[in-house]
Amino acid sequence: MTTDGGDSLREEALYYHEFPRPGKLEIRATKPLANGRDLARAYSPGVAEACLEIAADPLAARRYTARGNLVAVVTNGSAVLGLGNIGALASKPVMEGKAVLFKKFANIDCFDIELNADDPERLADIVCALEPSFGAINLEDIKAPDCFIVEEICRKRMNIPVFHDDQHGTAIVVGAAATNALRVAGKDFGDIKVVSTGGGAAGIACLNMLVKLGVKRENIWLCDIHGLVHEGREQDMNPQKAGFAQASDLRTLDDVIEGADLFLGLSGPRVLKPEMVARMADRPIIFALANPTPEIMPDLARAVAPGAIIATGRSDFPNQVNNVLCFPFIFRGALDVGASEINDAMQIACVEGIAALARATTSAEAAAAYQGEQLSFGADYLIPKPFDPRLMGVVASAVAGAAMASGVAERPLEDLKKYKADLDGSVFKSALIMRPVFQAAAKASRRIVFAEGEDERVLRAAHAVIEETTETPILIGRPDVIATRCERAGLTIRPDVDFQVVNPENDPRYRDYWETYLALMERRGVTPDLARAIMRTNTTAIGAIMVQREEADSLICGTFGQYLWHLNYITQILGTEHLQPVGALSLVIGEGGPLFIADTHVNPEPTPEQLASTVIGCARHVRRFGVEPSIALCSSSEFGNLDTRSGRTMRAALDLLNSAPRDFAYEGEMNVDTALSPTLRERVFPHARFTGAANALVFANSDAASGVRNTLKARAGGLEVGPILMGMGNRAHITTPGVTVRGLLNIAAIAGTPVAEYG
Repeated sequence: MTTDGGDSLREEALYYHEFPRPGKLEIRATKPLANGRDLARAYSPGVAEACLEIAADPLAARRYTARGNLVAVVTNGSAVLGLGNIGALASKPVMEGKAVLFKKFANIDCFDIELNADDPERLADIVCALEPSFGAINLEDIKAPDCFIVEEICRKRMNIPVFHDDQHGTAIVVGAAATNALRVAGKDFGDIKVVSTGGGAAGIACLNMLVKLGVKRENIWLCDIHGLVHEGREQDMNPQKAGFAQASDLRTLDDVIEGADLFLGLSGPRVLKPEMVARMADRPIIFALANPTPEIMPDLARAVAPGAIIATGRSDFPNQVNNVLCFPFIFRGALDVGASEINDAMQIACVEGIAALARATTSAEAAAAYQGEQLSFGADYLIPKPFDPRLMGVVASAVAGAAMASGVAERPLEDLKKYKADLDGSVFKSALIMRPVFQAAAKASRRIVFAEGEDERVLRAAHAVIEETTETPILIGRPDVIATRCERAGLTIRPDVDFQVVNPENDPRYRDYWETYLALMERRGVTPDLARAIMRTNTTAIGAIMVQREEADSLICGTFGQYLWHLNYITQILGTEHLQPVGALSLVIGEGGPLFIADTHVNPEPTPEQLASTVIGCARHVRRFGVEPSIALCSSSEFGNLDTRSGRTMRAALDLLNSAPRDFAYEGEMNVDTALSPTLRERVFPHARFTGAANALVFANSDAASGVRNTLKARAGGLEVGPILMGMGNRAHITTPGVTVRGLLNIAAIAGTPVAEYG
């Protein structure tokens, strides 16, 4: 690989496409095909039953086939990604990439279809013939004006959504960006003058969208390579351009730019000159969307108009106009209500949803994906980032609602709020199983103190706590540092206004805190000087003292440092005869569903008594998530077949559990595969006390528990909720340094539930 930047990128891109398997897509079966019975159901003779159901009712295809979640990305390769007319075959990598985006951002399955069809009517005929296979059609990279012809024919003849993303996807994102840019500039659609360069499919669609949003058609001045589109012009005209023809003697971009409020460029590099920008209206809005080189570089525009609001098509500048903000989610909403088309109402709903999302607080996940960027609403943040996970719920539900309201939904939803919540749950993998916890937490108003209050993750979590719960966050840290980091992160919350701050360097309760700590610890070797030092420097100890003094209800710590170090101070200060750490319980959410794992941190080599307590605590906490516990005591030994330490310890723990009635299912000792496979367990131990797969695994040492937890997270893509510190009455929880903002919010919800709510 060469060291030259361009050559290096080329080699990396080619390697990416070739290895470990050529291309970016594969097809996976969603049903088992492991034996003759499966074959009989999947193919002959069982498949005939599904066929007959669909023959009787075509809408049944959604129930029995993948059609309801399947989109075709169709092109003839005549206008590809700035590469031009490279042909259908050469366009395939782009179309595969588009299919990947559908799957990544909206979990929509997609086939890329490249057609050797240059005639637009023939191309439309082929696309229309695909209707039985797909729930929707995404037309892509078809040159103008052919794309207008193809889309019009397909829309008239097909009863499924047909959407030309180059036109309408771009128009929707431009509409959202323009909505917010005008808000920032203090202007209205009905009053502005728009000058546009381009005249292709995307440009025309954007202008049509601006008209729908309120721009007066007579205030739009369209220029292309031949100059102003004016009445009477015959060169390179089509009906779409003619719709914006001006009755004017002006002929060039330089002639018409005077006083323009919005420049919309979908043309070519360096078309807009700095001296033209200088003649635009005050606070001009410049959308220079040509790629890779825009119509004007942002620095050149700002040199003559410092207040300019600028968007480009590039990811290395603020305000990237990117179709991925739109197309996955407009298709998601359309498919889920069985829309027969994607109409104006659905497109406007998409515009409004995207625009509103940018004005809301930036999500923690988007901030994590775009570290170092300013993500607060304003001139440099007009539209959300593509990796903002809220896009799915906000945009798709808005589109679905508009489809129902406009009468094009063949399968209307009964509950739009629930639909949005389900979409959010599909993105935030923890959302659905966390719902009972958040509902329980909503009944209380608990005060949660965060020990590491200066950490940006904690600040974002505190913001989310304020927005999404009834809890009151308290942050330990220096107020000036917290305020600066809130502002830098684009958060609107401020210390001592939206949340309480405890300043270790200067807090009026300092004397009360160190004296309280000394009273607890003076017979355990702590001197007054040491107590004073700890209450100045140890934020975990400070937070624990606050809980002990009932100035907070629960402590969250551990975003840095070693787990047992934090646990030591929590046990010192909050431990009582009845409250002692029992174990750490982690919930890992993967494709196979939730799995609870214990004890991951507290007891390296637990005794039988500690294991029994861990199992009991595990059952109690599993129920907090609305899950009925089935707990497996895991060991290398299986139902007494090995005389190992873990086997002996687990058998002793089992005896302790058996010594009293229990209201939950447990069994052991057994291997992990036996715990998770009902078929295997039935074969080796048919008299087990629970059926189905175990949903909680308790291990004989923390090495095994932590190893399974970390493997599921790192290799299987599992999302962790926790660790939950059991045995401390919900008065403290210790996270791990890798915790995310979503993880902190989840543990805060757990901490926000009074113990009485879950036993």
